[in-house]
Amino acid sequence: MNDRHAGRSPHITRDGWDTLNTEQDTLWAKRRKVVAHLSAAAAEGDRSENAEYIYRKKQLREIDRRIRYLQKRLPQLKVVDSRPDDPEQIFFGAWITLENADGEQNRYRIVGADEFDPKRNWISVDSPMARALLRKRVDDDVVVQTPGGQVEWYIVAVDYRDPASG
Repeated sequence: MNDRHAGRSPHITRDGWDTLNTEQDTLWAKRRKVVAHLSAAAAEGDRSENAEYIYRKKQLREIDRRIRYLQKRLPQLKVVDSRPDDPEQIFFGAWITLENADGEQNRYRIVGADEFDPKRNWISVDSPMARALLRKRVDDDVVVQTPGGQVEWYIVAVDYRDPASG
């Protein structure tokens, strides 16, 4: 069986779940509008040279592809919104503050594969960095294999509350 999601964690945060559901609802609403525009463009005659018709067909294919993905993926996902018994140990959903040998600190959050966001330093639970961090605790050292070589980090803090929310 060739499952595109094989090896990908089914875990997702509550926020991630809500975001994907909202995206799906938004896509269905957008799809209705695109279909209406497509019908109007189709009524204009020769479709082979109708730029509006060609554009709307492409737009509809992209929307349908994403809707199909979400319809298959959402039922596979498991929302994780509970905190672990040991708040100093790293599990799914944790915000982790790491320090490198130069004293530079970075904060990361371990999230599901469907919600990782490099701009926010949200890393997938399936990433090498997250796998190296899982089950470690505050004051542990962790070595992460990166494309540029091994990087060693010191775990400064672990939190399960969004630091931005206060």
